[in-house]
Amino acid sequence: MPEASTWNAERTREIIAEYLGLEGPMLPILHALQEEYGFISSDAIPVIADALNLTRAEVHGVVTFYHDFRHEPCGHHLLQLCRGEACQSVGSEGLAATVLGKLGVGWHGTTADGEVTVEPVYCLGLCATSPSALIDGEPLGRLDADKISEALEEACAP
Repeated sequence: MPEASTWNAERTREIIAEYLGLEGPMLPILHALQEEYGFISSDAIPVIADALNLTRAEVHGVVTFYHDFRHEPCGHHLLQLCRGEACQSVGSEGLAATVLGKLGVGWHGTTADGEVTVEPVYCLGLCATSPSALIDGEPLGRLDADKISEALEEACAP
């Protein structure tokens, strides 16, 4: 994952300006801000609203509607566990409970050391290799708790 930076109003305005010429620029702006900072800061909401001539509520509504937008910084590594029906049918819910318990976090939580954030996703399209997950965007299939632990250890290794 790219290293997130500290929120900055001036840089936020620069990013917004890059997308203002697009038709329907809000989602590209939000994706660019999340790429830059690792999350959508609540401080960015009024800046976006002002630039797009929208209310803060309209921008907030979009940010909170889409699960991909984070409201706080993500850990150094992102584990996305599939919760789609195919994965559920082969035990992903029990696997998720085990992984969350082992990491000591809930959904959307980040481990105490800031290394791993765990998010649910609702289909990765890897149904033939269920249960599936992504670690930092890399697909993993036919998972069990040991395979996830090994993959996380590898991802978190210096």
